[in-house]
Amino acid sequence: MRRRAFLTAAGAAVAAAGALGLPRGARAAPAALTSMTAAARPISVEERHARIARLQKLMAERGVGAMIMESGSSLDYFTGVQWHRSERTTAAVIPARGGIVIVTPAFEEPSVRETLAVGGDVRPWDEHESPFARIVGALGDRGVKAGPIAFESTTRLFIVDGVREAGAGAYRVVSGDALVKAVRLIKSPAELALMQTANDVTLAALRHVHANVRVGMSPGEIGALMNSATVALGGAPEFALVLLNEASAYPHGSHRAQTLREGSVILMDVGCTVHGYQSDISRTWVMGEPTARQRKVWATVRRGQEIALAAARPGAPVGAIDDAVRAYYEKEGWGPGYRLPGLSHRTGHGIGLDGHEPPYLVHGDSTPLAPGMCFSDEPGLYIPGEFGVRLEDCWRMTETGPRLFTELARSLEDPI
Repeated sequence: MRRRAFLTAAGAAVAAAGALGLPRGARAAPAALTSMTAAARPISVEERHARIARLQKLMAERGVGAMIMESGSSLDYFTGVQWHRSERTTAAVIPARGGIVIVTPAFEEPSVRETLAVGGDVRPWDEHESPFARIVGALGDRGVKAGPIAFESTTRLFIVDGVREAGAGAYRVVSGDALVKAVRLIKSPAELALMQTANDVTLAALRHVHANVRVGMSPGEIGALMNSATVALGGAPEFALVLLNEASAYPHGSHRAQTLREGSVILMDVGCTVHGYQSDISRTWVMGEPTARQRKVWATVRRGQEIALAAARPGAPVGAIDDAVRAYYEKEGWGPGYRLPGLSHRTGHGIGLDGHEPPYLVHGDSTPLAPGMCFSDEPGLYIPGEFGVRLEDCWRMTETGPRLFTELARSLEDPI
């Protein structure tokens, strides 16, 4: 589950971890941890070319002349270009036939080329020029002078409008969502290997945190401990959400000050990236002796995870997984539906190069499960004014059923 940035900013936490004054007894520098990512290999140039070829084949079959995508995970997925979004357009034109074109500000060209893995024609534009004219020029040079062109679904409207205007009405804009999903939805062996490594790193870092949290720590201190462990293990911290006490009843936390004390519920939702591919793991435990109510809720959520996995069968609609968990929770007295106290969010989400990807384990999503799809399994329970429990592990679909990247939590006392 994704989380609001105000709670624990991963980058700031990593920068601060070495200088952080943690409570007596807590290890600030995880010197005993060693990198787990030395053998991890980035996505090959050959695989990226195969992705582009598949996208082009789909476009040709559907009569789409080209795909335009700006900076973001899809641009990275197809071309390797890792670049931020701003008011200055950096985008790729992937024609149904012919080589790709990257359009980027002239002064950014050397930086953009650093991650461009597939070659292609880079066309810079100066500050007084129109990037949209460059895009339309690239379309024309690839033989796409009219007809439908697709935009990747997260491309901002000013870029779509700019291309439409620069093309003087020659192009009909269509959604590229289905085309991109058709390529990205099924993960390759190389992608699965990177996700496995990312999950291994995150679980090992969580194990380190579980052994070193102390009474008096704040969420920021615990998050910094998590992120410094992740770095030591070779991962790039992506997020570290730490919810204590009543804040654990709100899936993405609270602005109120929180401090770890005896009897505190500790909910951690954390993840990292390895060569861009993400992990997403949640664990909940209690500082000291749990109450009977805490034990009951924890055990119910753990059983909810098992029910989600049992419902995952090839060809089944992904929404059926959410339905199965919610039916069990309602029998246990939670809900009904999305009402609180109960499960107020979906049972899980797709994951890969993005932390949240389609399809989603939510009521009504009819996408059939297929081998190679990857998801989180996180059917939490939340009691406003008291506490919440979330357990989350990621899994991939195989021809015979789901396979976990990490084993489910063993017990409330031994959650890692």
